[in-house]
Amino acid sequence: MTTPEENSSKKSILDKSITTREVIFMFFVVLCLSPLISPPIALLMGLIIAQFIGHPYLNLNHKATHILLQISVVGLGFGMNINSAMKAEKEGIVFTVLSIVGTLIIGVLLGKALKIEKKISFLIASGTAICGGSAIAAISPVIKADEKQISVALGTIFILNSVALIVFPFIGHYLNLTENQFGLWCAIAIHDTSSVVGASSKYGPHALEVATTVKLARALWIIPIAFLSTIIFKNKGTKIKIPYFIGLFILAMIANSYSPLVQNYSHYVTSFAKATLTLTLFLIGCGLSRKVLTSVGYKPLFQGVVLWIIISISTLLSILTLV
Repeated sequence: MTTPEENSSKKSILDKSITTREVIFMFFVVLCLSPLISPPIALLMGLIIAQFIGHPYLNLNHKATHILLQISVVGLGFGMNINSAMKAEKEGIVFTVLSIVGTLIIGVLLGKALKIEKKISFLIASGTAICGGSAIAAISPVIKADEKQISVALGTIFILNSVALIVFPFIGHYLNLTENQFGLWCAIAIHDTSSVVGASSKYGPHALEVATTVKLARALWIIPIAFLSTIIFKNKGTKIKIPYFIGLFILAMIANSYSPLVQNYSHYVTSFAKATLTLTLFLIGCGLSRKVLTSVGYKPLFQGVVLWIIISISTLLSILTLV
């Protein structure tokens, strides 16, 4: 038997009206989960929603994209072979080390020259050097960055991610890059894992394999960079978040490489993972509201653009010469 309070609670839930904004948003969510929408289109749709309609669940957006990205990456692991992945990582290790060290040094010096807040400058440099939003999320508590500093760094990275997702495949086809070359270039020169996977998945299956493997191996550099951050900012004793989902991605690759049973169903898992990735990029676009875009400021954005151009061009020239 229900109490009057319980009946009142049920009634309020059932009587809740759904706004037009929520209906439009959910329609696009379902559309992104269908095979009709590609990752770049999903991102553009999200940007349009953010500018003209607004995200009805903006407070949940960051957590949702974080979880969905991890699910997508682990799911894509079921479509990859561990031996091919290890070969790709061996090719990418030298580029990874040199680009991370070089980007961090140039980023810090550029931040000083532009007189950008030290923490904002370091977060942008770290996000560019390692893995975009994931690096910023991991390092910001270590250096005790406040909400505004984090939002400026994330805004800068996500704006450039949006551009890269659309521009990189076009450049790759124009220069006739092989899938191996393009995957390697994406992993090093595009900030966030979501945009790396989105751009490479449309270029070809081998490009996706190379890009995802090298990018996730690059993400492990969060740990030493976070320890270095505690020394630079003198914040010893703070917790460092380790990206554990990378371990699940490796286990998924191993299972797909050696288990015939897993191989029989892996294409279903990877199809689901690609759909969730498309949805992730849509939600990232939805999060780039006018408020976020205007809060970035021209100096941090200029730092991000210059760093991005340097790492993109230098990496591309090196890959064209050596790979």
